[in-house]
Amino acid sequence: MTVSPDISASLARAGRSAWHVGLGLVLLVVILFAASLLIGRAPLALLELLSMGGEEAAIARSILLDIRLPRALLGLLVGAALGLSGAALQGLLRNPLAEPGLLGISASAALGAVTVFYFGLAGSLSLILPLGGLIGAALSVLLLYALAGRDASVLTLILAGVALNSLAGALTALALNLAPSPYAALEIVYWLLGSLADRSMREVWLAAPFMLAGMVLLLASGGSLAALSLGEDTARSLGVRLGRLRLLVIGGTALAVGAAVSVSGAIGFVGLVVPHLLRPLVGYDPARLLPLSALGGAALVLAADIAVRLPVGAMELKLGVVTALVGAPFFLHLLYTTRRQMR
Repeated sequence: MTVSPDISASLARAGRSAWHVGLGLVLLVVILFAASLLIGRAPLALLELLSMGGEEAAIARSILLDIRLPRALLGLLVGAALGLSGAALQGLLRNPLAEPGLLGISASAALGAVTVFYFGLAGSLSLILPLGGLIGAALSVLLLYALAGRDASVLTLILAGVALNSLAGALTALALNLAPSPYAALEIVYWLLGSLADRSMREVWLAAPFMLAGMVLLLASGGSLAALSLGEDTARSLGVRLGRLRLLVIGGTALAVGAAVSVSGAIGFVGLVVPHLLRPLVGYDPARLLPLSALGGAALVLAADIAVRLPVGAMELKLGVVTALVGAPFFLHLLYTTRRQMR
């Protein structure tokens, strides 16, 4: 098949633009990661830290390695998982409003963690809370396939996801309503608001393998998603197996988002906002969009986590509140522009 010179030039421009955007995002993530290590209620100056000695140096190293480093690593991984999952789901479902919460995976992971709080198990073992979230995400994928079937259409998948999302939300509300004590209810509410505070390297070691495995599966779907953007019939003619592609994207999303929610709580809108901001910069190519969305998601969550540490009031803002304050107006703008384009 012969490609016209205009199309070839357009593809070349999109490729160069993707490289430039990628390099810019890598630089931004590096800067934000370093800022996340140094900014907080006890500011650390790197040069002063290197020149410190004795007990003062030990305290500073403890703040840096035991408190700031796990938080920065989780911000990087959680943001990348959410941004990448959103881009992959929008490509698979060909729905600009798709995000990890649409299939009920985020809500189910949150329900798994809430169940741990409800039965008072969170304090018995430090790893049981993230394990509860992972189990909730795994069960949601099994239920999703049981409801929709392996070869389900896109519409059936969305409807099954909406039903699963509603069920998980209802059970979470029931757990709040029947919480054994006001303290337990408060713990659940705070956790649902999302945060990376007070996380340790244990959470990083537990969740990182699942998040990285999920992201590898999602990145592997890039070529097939690019073919699917031309339509299901064209994708099949190009050799794409749609059942395998759905399994790859949904399984990857469950691993990445389930692990992310299990250690950070509910952080919304990252998977919706980031792909929309980056898509026009890469020529609307799903294959190029995936890695850039991972970088963009990491930058957004790192920036939001730095923002919650700024002294606004007596209490630290919750990360999920900040992302919602950014994402909700963007969502309304997206709905408005989509409605105008459909007229």
